[in-house]
Amino acid sequence: MTQYMDFEKPLAEIEGKAEELRALARSNEEMDVTEEAAALDVKARAMLEDLYRSLTPWRKCQVARHAERPHCQDYVDALFTDYTPLAGDRNFADDHAVMGGLARLNDRPVMVIGHEKGNDTKSRIERNFGMARPEGYRKAIRLMDIAHRFGLPVITLVDTPGAYPGKGAEERGQSEAIARATEKCLQIGVPLISVIIGEGGSGGAVAFATANRVAMLEHSVYSVISPEGCASILWKDAEKMREAAEALRLTADDLKQLGVIDRIIPEPMGGAHRDASAAIAAVGRALEAMLTDLDGKAPEALIKDRRAKFIDIGGKGLAA
Repeated sequence: MTQYMDFEKPLAEIEGKAEELRALARSNEEMDVTEEAAALDVKARAMLEDLYRSLTPWRKCQVARHAERPHCQDYVDALFTDYTPLAGDRNFADDHAVMGGLARLNDRPVMVIGHEKGNDTKSRIERNFGMARPEGYRKAIRLMDIAHRFGLPVITLVDTPGAYPGKGAEERGQSEAIARATEKCLQIGVPLISVIIGEGGSGGAVAFATANRVAMLEHSVYSVISPEGCASILWKDAEKMREAAEALRLTADDLKQLGVIDRIIPEPMGGAHRDASAAIAAVGRALEAMLTDLDGKAPEALIKDRRAKFIDIGGKGLAA
């Protein structure tokens, strides 16, 4: 059953009525509700298109966080073959908020790394809701080193509200680990491409997304801080998150204009959670296109391209 967001309540009522009619028809074979149900379907489709035609930044945040939105594991299972997970940072522990390993994308050997939030209560707790600890970033550094050594493109799938801010994480060098991961992204001489598949929160996202090519799903968000966190700091009121979301310019359209990202990947009508297969397929096509675009580039050219991209960020939007 679809989980509806607050702004989708009118849509939920219409789709619920259509389902009720079909349930009645199933229990009474003499009842014909085909026309009535079809009319409700048409009305629901029109309302869905109207709602998603002009989502506010805050509503995009809600869509990006939807519990049924496909996560990193879903993309890995659907798009990659021969996936071999690699665990641990060889220093402290294995962070389950970060998954990664060797795989093939359309028979092309790659290293894939991503945040995993989990899909039920047990897995979300195990995955720490996608909030990585220092050992998660150090694991990512280790995997990027392996990719560099063997000449494998690196693909990162970003979906995190931010790095974990707990006491233990800070004691083990959270900020240093994030900085080292970002530095490693800038150093490796292989193609590095990143897709924001849900939330891209703060340095926890940048540590994976300092890439040659950065793409975002249409309703994903990417920002230096969550709207709630921003509102708490600026207005001392987390309920001002709608205003904060507007000010942060965290949508794919805004970030494309600013030059922070290179590509927007369209989502199915109603968001990736309504048709996960279609959303995953669209990401797969974008990954292949971005990898093809970087084929044949020398390691020095890839590093130079990546550094220049991040030095120039913001200039395009500011000039406009």
